[in-house]
Amino acid sequence: MHERRIKRRRATLADVAARAGVSVTTASYILNRQAQEMRISARAVERVKAAAADLEYRPNRSAQNLRSSSTMTVGLISDHVASGAFASRMVSGVASAARAADHLLVIGESEGDAETEALLVEEMLDRQVDGIIYATLTTSTVTVAAALRNQRVVLLNCEDVEAGLPAVLHDELAGGRTAATALLEAGHREGIWLVGEEPDPHVIAARLRPAGIETALHQAGTSLAGHIACDWAVVPAYRAVSSALDSGAEPRALICLNDRAAMGAYDALREHGLRVPEDVAVVSFDGSDLAGWLRPALTTVRIPFKELGARAFERLMSGWNGVDLLPMPLVEGGSVRAGTSRR
Repeated sequence: MHERRIKRRRATLADVAARAGVSVTTASYILNRQAQEMRISARAVERVKAAAADLEYRPNRSAQNLRSSSTMTVGLISDHVASGAFASRMVSGVASAARAADHLLVIGESEGDAETEALLVEEMLDRQVDGIIYATLTTSTVTVAAALRNQRVVLLNCEDVEAGLPAVLHDELAGGRTAATALLEAGHREGIWLVGEEPDPHVIAARLRPAGIETALHQAGTSLAGHIACDWAVVPAYRAVSSALDSGAEPRALICLNDRAAMGAYDALREHGLRVPEDVAVVSFDGSDLAGWLRPALTTVRIPFKELGARAFERLMSGWNGVDLLPMPLVEGGSVRAGTSRR
């Protein structure tokens, strides 16, 4: 004879109230975090929470949604963020914040295709998500689809100046000043070269990092000694720095516009018999894992990706409107030190 397994009935709010010896209304206020507002005693709060735990009570989300007109879901639409090994930390930040607020995160990636993005927007709106976070891999200015402009939306790592939508970004201008200040505080005033170029006027970092660098140097009474133009990647930076050294450039410090360019610069300096930081100091941007792998470890201005994601969710839920700039902290490695000198 087979033993029949009886499925345990799901505990209701009434069950919790009965176990705790309070009214259903009081139990509801407590479990919806309104106890203080309704001036419910601490002893009653403890009894209700204990009863909910004992009964393994889970709220009926569907009923809650009907009452509150909330689906408890948030959409995230990105171009290449979700699949990017580095910037995916933004998604992690959003997901962690959403989970802490008992929300489900629905993610869609367009891979830069406008038609796919339009379909994702339509899908999110059909799902009646409580809001949408629109994110980009590269910190840039964008033109958001018209369908999003009248929705609850927060831009992440990008901004739409014309639409004036709320946005969460990192402070690239201040980050540029931080990079230059790291060299200035180590005693560098001359022979500071910039490695990288402005690849696209819509790329915010390409405009604001150099601007911040030049502002800090100008305020200290000095300026860049030169500019080594190259793509922000290992091989182009290696070739460009090698060419500059072959042509007689004698940098005392390099400010590379990202960590990959810094890696290429390291190789070029090493092949020319120059040591980091004894002969040439190097500072960079991004704070990627690559910075810690280099030897010596790279001093870099970190993009706070996870913090950006969490802040975007918080701003979305609060209905906030504005541009929020998060600081870019300096991560000190061994590539900058006081008293660097040539030969």
